[in-house]
Amino acid sequence: MCGIVGFAPTNENASQILKKMMDRIAHRGPDGEGQFIDEYVALGHRRLSIIDLAGGQQPMKSDNLVIVFNGEIYNYLELKKI
Repeated sequence: MCGIVGFAPTNENASQILKKMMDRIAHRGPDGEGQFIDEYVALGHRRLSIIDLAGGQQPMKSDNLVIVFNGEIYNYLELKKI
């Protein structure tokens, strides 16, 4: 199971704090890591690769959305058509 951390940053140390949080859960996701930080949120993800070994990097970003996610979407092929 992957690991997810996050908080609302209040100072300029958000990157260091997020890194420490992610290091604490490194055992939950030894296959990769990613982070997103802005003035409103700090999100971190540790990845355990089971499905989609080549892809699946997180946080996932869209135009104005950012998400960290743990799980599988089994009907992703049908949803991709929409």
